[in-house]
Amino acid sequence: MTRIGPYVGATVVVAAAAAAGGYWLAMSRMPALSAEAAAQAAEPEPGRKVLYWYDPMVPQQKFDKPGKSPFMDMQLVPKYADEGGDEATVSISPRVVQNLGIRTAEARPGSLAPKLAAVGNVDWNERSVVLVQPRANGFIERLYVRAPLDAVRAGDPLVEILFPEWAAAQEEYLLLRRLSTPDAEALGSAARQRLVLLGMSEEQIGAVEREGRAQPRVTLRAPVSGVIAELGAREGMTVSMGATLFRIAGVGTVWVVAEVPEAQAAMLVPGERVEARVPAYPADVFPGRVSAILPEVNATTRTVRARVEVANPAGKLKPGMYATLMLSPRAREGLLVPSEAVIRTGERSVVILAGAEGKFRAVEVEVGMESGDSAEIRKGLKAGDKVVVSGQFLIDSEASLRTTLARLEGAGEPQAAPAADAAYRGRGKVNAVDLARGFVELDHDAIPSMKWPAMTMGFVVESKAQLVGIQRGAEVEFELRPKPNQDGDFVITRIVPATEQRR
Repeated sequence: MTRIGPYVGATVVVAAAAAAGGYWLAMSRMPALSAEAAAQAAEPEPGRKVLYWYDPMVPQQKFDKPGKSPFMDMQLVPKYADEGGDEATVSISPRVVQNLGIRTAEARPGSLAPKLAAVGNVDWNERSVVLVQPRANGFIERLYVRAPLDAVRAGDPLVEILFPEWAAAQEEYLLLRRLSTPDAEALGSAARQRLVLLGMSEEQIGAVEREGRAQPRVTLRAPVSGVIAELGAREGMTVSMGATLFRIAGVGTVWVVAEVPEAQAAMLVPGERVEARVPAYPADVFPGRVSAILPEVNATTRTVRARVEVANPAGKLKPGMYATLMLSPRAREGLLVPSEAVIRTGERSVVILAGAEGKFRAVEVEVGMESGDSAEIRKGLKAGDKVVVSGQFLIDSEASLRTTLARLEGAGEPQAAPAADAAYRGRGKVNAVDLARGFVELDHDAIPSMKWPAMTMGFVVESKAQLVGIQRGAEVEFELRPKPNQDGDFVITRIVPATEQRR
């Protein structure tokens, strides 16, 4: 566990097992601690319970009593119970918590009503399309609708057709109706059936019976209200039985084929309510419902097509229009946290869990559906847990986000090192100087930022010129990099006499 005090911005752990090996190599070249430094054993603070003792250079090894480290020439230091034994936990004083503006929220059960936006194009409702075809061969004598996309109402006349075959059959039927012979009724019934087979409707046969004369000319009327989507008739042309003269599309409802991302396809359910809007009428909302989820995925856009049936009572929606859809899938119950509390690292989703007495730790979670400012947590939290929603990136202000998460998430995992150009300051007394090698041995004070106690240690100086004028016994101030070089030596980037004014 790393404790961040009120006077220290943050503490970055840099002594992983690999770095410890380099440190061992460096220490093997140096003289032992001075008698004065070795005598400075780490004493436990009064009133605090010690969990175990450890070497800061090899923190994974624990000891049950104080003493000298078997790895380094230094004293073991205590690990306190109020710091927690979990290295994945960061403890921050209440004062720092307040200064960082850290806010928390409670994970709570709730209902999540997601909103799904999609776009699509308006098209005819194919279920309301009807075809007008002749039931016999004939000739068009008069055309009432002359252009495609003309609007028609149910019952409006469309075309008048002369059916020569009907004329002879109707005359025969009328003649048999006038006969009074015993077999006249049976013959009349057969003649009437012939009219039906020729394509005459019961209404047309009834008109012949009422008027008592043949009616070879028939006017075909619109069966539904809509527009002429297809026109295949012209005056004077010959028509064959079954030829399509008119294709009428109803306009009471239209289809909007929406493109929905594949990842959100599971949210679509036939029957769900939809609100549609078009740029032509920005103030109007057209209600509709999902009528079908088409069983195919667009391989280019990775989208699923949903067929939405939208009400169009005023006929404002026209095929080809661009429409924006807002779908409202059914609400689902779950454990909810604010969306801003979830940190996505690219490989996992993490939330910072706030514990008692200013302790914080990272918890990996499985995120489900999101809507608005709430996210569903499927796994990793329980109701009542408090998560950090503001300031989680400032919990360790001296470490990058990736370093912070790596250090918080895994006790026992290799600790992330600070940036290579980061430097730490210290103060000490010069024991020896080797200007030719650029080497200096210091009896330095404790360096809290690196969790180093006071010890005697040798360093390589980046610029040998800085050692000019540095004498044995002088008090110096220095800056060093937090990790050793490839030879295992810690490198001082700046060293000056303690009396020299810093620039």
